[in-house]
Order: sequence, then structure tokens, then C-alpha cells
Amino acid sequence: MRLWYTLEGPAITISLVSGHIAMTPVSSISPVSTINDIFVRIAAAANPRAVLWQDEFSQWHPISSDQMYQRVRALATAFLRFGAKKGDRIALISENRWEWAVTDFAVLAIGAADVPLYPTLTGEQIAEQLRDADCRIVVVSTRQQFDKLHSVRAQTQLQSIVIMDSPAPDGAIAMSELLAEADAVGAHRDPDRDPAFDALLRSVEPGDLATLIYTSGTTGEPKGVALTHGSIAANQNFAAVDFGFNSTDVCISFLPLSHVTARALDYVMFNHGAQVAYCTQFDKLPQAMREVRPTVIVGVPRVYEKIRQAVEQKSAQSPIKKRLLGWAIGHGARFADTVYDGRKPASALWKLCDKLVYSKVQEAFGGRVKNFISGGAPLGIDTARWFASAGIALWEGYGLTETSPVIALNTPLSHRIGSVGVPLPNIELKLAEDGELLVRGPSVFAGYWQKAGATAECIDSQGWFSTGDIAHLDDDRFLYITDRKKELLKTSGGKLVAPQPIESKLKNNVLVAHAALVGDRHKFICALLSPNFAALEAWGRQQGIATESRAELVADARVIALYAEIVSEVNSSLANFESLKRFRIVADEWTQDTGELTPSMKIKRRVLTAKYSAVIDELYADEATARGESAS
Repeated sequence: MRLWYTLEGPAITISLVSGHIAMTPVSSISPVSTINDIFVRIAAAANPRAVLWQDEFSQWHPISSDQMYQRVRALATAFLRFGAKKGDRIALISENRWEWAVTDFAVLAIGAADVPLYPTLTGEQIAEQLRDADCRIVVVSTRQQFDKLHSVRAQTQLQSIVIMDSPAPDGAIAMSELLAEADAVGAHRDPDRDPAFDALLRSVEPGDLATLIYTSGTTGEPKGVALTHGSIAANQNFAAVDFGFNSTDVCISFLPLSHVTARALDYVMFNHGAQVAYCTQFDKLPQAMREVRPTVIVGVPRVYEKIRQAVEQKSAQSPIKKRLLGWAIGHGARFADTVYDGRKPASALWKLCDKLVYSKVQEAFGGRVKNFISGGAPLGIDTARWFASAGIALWEGYGLTETSPVIALNTPLSHRIGSVGVPLPNIELKLAEDGELLVRGPSVFAGYWQKAGATAECIDSQGWFSTGDIAHLDDDRFLYITDRKKELLKTSGGKLVAPQPIESKLKNNVLVAHAALVGDRHKFICALLSPNFAALEAWGRQQGIATESRAELVADARVIALYAEIVSEVNSSLANFESLKRFRIVADEWTQDTGELTPSMKIKRRVLTAKYSAVIDELYADEATARGESAS
């Protein structure tokens, strides 16, 4: 049954699905066909605070929609003057800042495609990707990025380098010089637009290439994912419909914009007239949330895990606070479904817990977030339930760079905890015989740049894209992702073990920053644990453990016994074949900079297996004679 109903606002579709009524709003904004359509909306909004940015003194400043238009126009004109033309690729190497958005829109305005590269890449890696994309122009953020690029410039085809920071070193052009005239115009509202520039914006078509995003995921060599204006626009038209974003919303852009999740979010916010505040450094995020007080948060699961760990670590400093937190979370668990349905429980006891505990968790995000969204990596169900028990519903979504990115998403109107939501209306899904998820639709990418063979391996003749993820659908079409196809561990006894859910359970403990399961083709499963050293070192001081290095700390018998308890607790919820028989605590912090994590904070299993090959060999040294034993 399907019918239309309107109640003092945008229309909604009411559907009867398996005996439950599902309400889906019809978007109050018209669809877009290119990313340039989104920029045109920014320019037409007359918003005095379209963007917020923070100076070196941590002061926030607004940029109006008129200033954005003039700056994008000026930079696009400069690119044309440099010889750029439709179809060219222009690279962008920068942290999140307002200049990133201006550069992005300027590149797209002239019909070129931008190539965002991670600022953490080495010079050699950057040179390789610049050569592959044949970039002649690059925009960098800082002198540090320029120096890195300059050292490998001879290995590239670069002709022009623009730098966001001033002054520009020899061999680069300061962006401030290119925007000087634009800022003079933008200082006074000018309702007249540049007809030639506006015509250029309109000349870009949905089938034109918009971006090359290099991704290798957790394994493999980098490949340029070719996304068109039309594929990204198709995703934009459906991904955010249920949330009702509007000009009263504020979002902090802190996930790397070189990653598709963050970039798609910024487009959504701009498309709905919301304000975007740029946070240049992740360690400034807590302060930014207090000052900006966003209404929308989109984070990878590690962001939410760290917030949970911080809350638990702070409460652990006082036995009374620890008991209070445990009591409140335990009581809140009874009302998780109510929280997910968008209602505040009426219980007087829940309201007391909210005043004493839950509100403090919400204050960590600024205190007025209406929508908490998780993406980029699997969200552990334990984390989802913990936040629901603290009065916060996390809307988990799922997608890939190759799908522009959203495939499915939980929303305030359609959700099921533990799932990644129902697929977008313009996405088709089916499961292969081995359980791998296949998708088809207008947001699926055009292919890998100059890699026809790799494209043919993942897109069949009927347009079905192989995601590499193992999944299942329930009777109501809610999608569940169980693991990566290539990361499933198969024991020598033939048992398949999905590592990610177990790793998520381990990371729920404040003392574990990251975990990686090993054991493919072995007799039993083991784990490598990277500690949360801030928490572990604080615990060590309380216990009177004096060591001179982290290597000594993780080798201390008391520390090993502490982590053995953590592993034992996780094992109690696992089947025998998937339980952890042994583990090792490593003395390293795993980060994106050191190469163990992807930008979305997923572990690179192949990198870790190679790095700790000697440790893994030691874990399995007596495998032939080992029998079932406790983790140690």
C-alpha cells in the first residue's frame, strides 16, 4: 500500500511494509544533475555565513555565499589562464579548510576533474599518482606540502603549483594573489553574476568526469576511482532525504576531504543551505565542537569509540562515577528502541540518568547535535548499543568510493540497529552465491582510471559491481554487512571467521586502541593488540609500574594479565572456533601516518601481517602440538 499525505511541511510517502508503517519524506529541494548545480545553489542562497573557518589564533570567521562565488570564479579563471581545459585533471593536496572547497568548485566549474590526494602521502606516492592522472596543475595547502612536492617535481608533468598559505615560495603561486580581485568584489554584495562564468558552469554535463579518487582500501595498489558529476549527483538526490537538513543546520568538516565520505557530506550540507565549519586538525575537534556546537556529526566509528573511551576513562577515576555510569548505561539499555524512534523516554528515572550522565555525553559533541551519523567503516553493534543506552541514536550507513558513496543508510524514519539501513531507492542489490554483495545503479562509478582489467574484474557485463563485502538482507530489506570477502579468516579446520566484529568487541575496552586478528590457514585464531597508551600508561602509574619504554610496559606481566582479562571477556561471547587462543600486545600506535590504518581508520591487514610477521610466527611456533588453551 502506498499513499501521499501532507502535514504542514514537505510531502511524505507512507508505505506499509511487513505490517509496519514507514514514512519517507519527499525532498523539499529539486534534484541536481551535476555538482555545479550544488554550487549554483550556494551562490543563490545569499547566506552571510555559508562557511566558517578558524584562524591561527583559533578565532572563527564567516565566509558569505557571495564571497564563495567570487572566489570560485576568480580561481576558475586563473586555472583557465594556466591552460587548463575541460577534461583535464587538477590535483589537490590539503587538509580540510575553506580553500579546499573553493578549489574543488573552481576545478569542477571549468569542466576539469580534481584529484584529491591525502596530505599524509610521501613525495614518491604523490608523484606516482600525479603521473597516473597526468596532472599539470596542483594546489597545495602549506609550505610543508610544497616542499614534499617540490622534491619530486621532476618526476611529474607539473607546470603550475598554487599554494594556499602565504607567502608563496619560489616555484609556486599564492592563492591569495589569485583571489585578491574576488575579495574586493565580494566585500560588497553584488547581485550581478558573471554571465560567461555562469555559462561555463551550465556547460558541464552529468557524464563528465568530476574526480579521480585514489583508493587501495585495506589491500592492493592505488587505483583511481573515476566518478562523474552524474554519479555523485544521483547519490546526493537520495542519500539525505530522510534527515530534513536545512539552513539551520551546522556541520563540522573534519574527516579528510580526500575521502569520499567527507566530501559527499559537505555537498549534502551545501545543497541544503547548511553551514559548513572547517576543522583543519583532528586534535582541535573537541574544542571546535564546543565552539561551533554542530547540529550534524558524521564520523567514522573510531571517532565514536574514542568518545566512549574518554567517557569511561574519566568515570574510572572515581569509583562513584564509575558505578553511576554503569548504572545509567544499564538503565538506558531498556529504552534503546525508544531513543532510536526519536522519542525521549517518559520514565522519571531515565530523566534523572539523562541529567546526571547522558547529557554529559551529548555535551562532548557540543550539546545540540540532532543527527549522529557513522560511516566509512563498520560500526560495532556494542558501540551502537552503548550510545543508544546513553540517549544517542547513531545512524549507520554503508557505501564505497566506487558507489559515490552511499548504498544504504539508517535514518530517523527507517532504521534497525545492527544493520546499515535499507538501500537507497535508486540502488539495486543482489547477493552472489558466496554471499558477496553486488550493487547496480546510477551512482556506481565509471571504472578505474586507465585500468580496464581491474574494472572488468569488479563490474560485469550487466553493470553489477562486486563490493567485496559479505552481506545479507532481512525480510524488511535491511542490509547487514558481516565482513570483507578477502579478509575472512579460514582456519586449517575449514572454519570461516569474520574478524571485524571480534575486533570491534576488543576495541570497546578503553585500553585497546586497535586490534587485528590473524590465523588464516592456521589451527586457531590469535590477536595483535595496539594499546590506548594514554589509558594504559595512566593505569601503569596507578599500579606503580615503572618502565623506560613502551616495549617494556607491554611486556610487563601485570599488563599482560590485564589484557588477558579483556580477551577472556570477549572470548566468553564467541564460539570456540573463533575464540582467541593467544594474543600479543605491540608497542606501537597504529596510525594513518605510520601506514597501518586507512584514512577511514580501518586496519590494513596486509601491512600489519608483514610488519609483525616475526610476532605471528612466534604465536604459531608450536601450532602442530598446541591444543585448546586460554589466551595468553
